[in-house]
Amino acid sequence: MSSLQNLAPVAPAERIGTLDALRGFALLGILLMNIEGFVGPLYGTIDGLNPRLTGADRIADGLIYFFVQGKFFTLFSLLFGMGFAVMSQRAAAAGRPFAGIYWRRGLVLLAIGLAHALLIWSGDILVTYALMSFLLLAFRDASGRTLLVVAVLAFLAPLGLTMLYGAVGSLMQATPELAARWEQVLAGQNQMLAAMTEGQRQAYGAGSFAEATVQRAKDFGMALMNLMTLGPLVFAMFLLGAWFVKSGAIAAPARFPRLFAGLRWITLPLGTALMLVSFLLQPTLDQTDIDLRFSTAFSLGMLGSALMCLGYAGWLVRGLQSPTLAQPLQWLAPAGRMALTNYLGQSLICTLIFYGYGLGYFERLPRAWQVPFALALFALQVLWSRWWLRHFRFGPAEWLWRTLTYLKPQPMRASAPRSA
Repeated sequence: MSSLQNLAPVAPAERIGTLDALRGFALLGILLMNIEGFVGPLYGTIDGLNPRLTGADRIADGLIYFFVQGKFFTLFSLLFGMGFAVMSQRAAAAGRPFAGIYWRRGLVLLAIGLAHALLIWSGDILVTYALMSFLLLAFRDASGRTLLVVAVLAFLAPLGLTMLYGAVGSLMQATPELAARWEQVLAGQNQMLAAMTEGQRQAYGAGSFAEATVQRAKDFGMALMNLMTLGPLVFAMFLLGAWFVKSGAIAAPARFPRLFAGLRWITLPLGTALMLVSFLLQPTLDQTDIDLRFSTAFSLGMLGSALMCLGYAGWLVRGLQSPTLAQPLQWLAPAGRMALTNYLGQSLICTLIFYGYGLGYFERLPRAWQVPFALALFALQVLWSRWWLRHFRFGPAEWLWRTLTYLKPQPMRASAPRSA
């Protein structure tokens, strides 16, 4: 316990404002992405453009898929890696122990993620973040070059497996016998997804809290099966975020004009082009019809999404350097300082509105109206965050996370002295 006496959370004055603004921006994107999974079955949100939609609903679905889906969980992952590197650097500079605190921090986040996934919403990403975060310790002292190389390899590995899976699917069409076997495999997968979707529709749309909790447990088991694909992508962005901090680019972006100009004028257009090719190849990624076309569209979409997220970050950093845009964009920072609270709050509010044990508006909000709903909810979160942080040092979930991490209650009032 004596080693804990010199440890305490980062004080508000010590925070990097750019990170908080980026987190606030990422929160908006996360809500725009997740809202479809709050309003309806979660498994209906992962297949790209919904072919059944028409008119304004189809336009909204296409725009969210193209510009939002896959771009903001990667941005949040990038920011998580930045946060790790900032903590590590500050602990080293102060001569404080780090590994034990970081392990406890990850375990607490894992517990929060499990509670979120099992009791509130099964689309949770925190469990994946927590599990992948433990691997970061192995790269605490890695060079910038090592971080970049391992990040690229980690990102490309699941995409390579996806391409291999698609190639197998195409090769299975070579003979009628192989095609029949492959169709049988895909039919079984289709039946499983259809059963899970219908189970979500019944449990979340009309079920009690207990029934919804049982369904969330089933969904969680399915989510763990996808960890082999999602985990490396998240970890790659963690490492890339750590590189941004280690290089000094995020703490002093004005010193890296060429880097951020490249993100804006090269990375974003390239990512958009890859996303466009993916969309033209196969706008609806039907997971029950897997072949080389599907895997190519999926892989290009994921790669394009990662590049677009970096481009978004580059433009936001540029906006924060602008005398005209800096002040409006800083409105995002308080929401970013309370990112965990606001992320959990989005899930809690939306499930209580749309689920059967709440107000029961499941599958009743048209796709086009989901966008203004999400924007309005986020605007309220921004205002609430600004008010809250005038009175308190942390958001409620952040306070709990820090208290359990440091094994002592943290001072909550904004005027309270920082604990030693």
